Amino acid sequence: MTTSDATANEGELQPSVILTINGLAVNAHKGMTLVEAAWHAGVPRVTSVGCMEGVCGSCRVMLRRGKEVTVGLACQTFVEDGIEAVLLPPASAPQHHYELSDFKDGWDIHARFQDIFPEASRCRHCHGCDNACPKGITVENGVALAVAGRYREAGDAFFECVMCELCDVACPELIAPAHVGLFSRRITAHFHQRPPNLIHRLEELRQDKSGTTQEEKDE
Repeated sequence: MTTSDATANEGELQPSVILTINGLAVNAHKGMTLVEAAWHAGVPRVTSVGCMEGVCGSCRVMLRRGKEVTVGLACQTFVEDGIEAVLLPPASAPQHHYELSDFKDGWDIHARFQDIFPEASRCRHCHGCDNACPKGITVENGVALAVAGRYREAGDAFFECVMCELCDVACPELIAPAHVGLFSRRITAHFHQRPPNLIHRLEELRQDKSGTTQEEKDE
């Protein structure tokens, strides 16, 4: 095991936190996130990390504090003495496939949902998805709402979801709760009137692309 120095610039105070990231012992300053500590320490293979704001969900990390093992987002987790962190690989390709254009009306949404996510009704209420979510979403309740056909409410429950898919990893029934939430949000938007400001902006973009203004059309 090698020790790396997480000091960003010469002349800074000596590091005061010692932890392990991807098997490397790292010295870091208090107040650093795990991503910052990894970058400054030169931990290899720290890739696909972009937003640094807990929005893109790409910096999935497994954390060990003594005997306790949890998960989270490395850009939202601050360094701690003795913590062991392992950056997890990107989420796998989704296993649930559908095209919104195939949904012609709202009558068959629920039957189609059951075909696409047949495992969703097998939730064993273990709370693993809730415990895994770094955003504090009540994931289990969101899945239950979708199973009951209440897609708007399910979509609202998953509003803060960043698709890190840590809930998918935690689910023993392989429900893929994050994708249940994404389906709920998509299907709600598909069958409901878009906000007026969005419609107006889309029309502006369409006109800019065609090079034709509304005034020219009126003429």
